[in-house]
Amino acid sequence: MPKSVFALVLGSMLLTGCGVKNPFCDSARPKPVLTALAPNPVTFDQIQQGQVLTVTGSHFYASSLIIWNGGVLATTVVSGTELQTTITPTEMPAPGTAQILVHTPANLAGDLGCNSGGDSKPLTLTVT
Repeated sequence: MPKSVFALVLGSMLLTGCGVKNPFCDSARPKPVLTALAPNPVTFDQIQQGQVLTVTGSHFYASSLIIWNGGVLATTVVSGTELQTTITPTEMPAPGTAQILVHTPANLAGDLGCNSGGDSKPLTLTVT
């Protein structure tokens, strides 16, 4: 391996340990960040009519999904910061709480050794 390539690889490995983005991870997706659910709380009456739930945060992609208590919901990607789904009595048959998170599948197109995608930290939706 030429010395210049070795130096670039070694330098990249050392810098990424300091929080610097790895230049070899161009197509890797960051883990999604979930910041808010709207509406929250929601009434059970609203759920019975089919309530649209808006999930906001960052690092959302066309393949990002809303996860409801561990199950995948039909998800509409509005933007890189907003997702939507409709909550019905199928998901919430009675008042209570649900854990919501966003999952983004990895995009590992040649980015070996790069973290990609994953699950956001969950937020709790309250149904009264």
